[in-house]
Amino acid sequence: MAQENFKPLIVWLIINGKTEEAIKLMAQNYKVDIPNLRVGLPKGHKIKAYGCYAAKNQTISVQNSDILVNPFVICHEFYHHLRSRGVDKMHRGTEGNADKFALGFLAEYQIYVKARLSAP
Repeated sequence: MAQENFKPLIVWLIINGKTEEAIKLMAQNYKVDIPNLRVGLPKGHKIKAYGCYAAKNQTISVQNSDILVNPFVICHEFYHHLRSRGVDKMHRGTEGNADKFALGFLAEYQIYVKARLSAP
């Protein structure tokens, strides 16, 4: 797969309900373990949160099954997975950086779609 198509592919997979496949490809691309994916937030998390990442068990949890097709939330939480590697498993990713990471995927997807729509 061409690297310039990587982010659009990830977004497309998530939008089309192939979130586990997208996460697997992201983990391979960034050379990290594949995180677990779970529907339902851990006890004690705010109902306002759409997702969260637990470094202890390497799990991305989402509020409900509708969120599984939300590329912003999935990419945002995957960023936290990327940033919590290491012996101490500390959460090192800020929310702002996780947002930028996710928005980067969405921006490249939009560029890709616009280019495809304008092609003859």
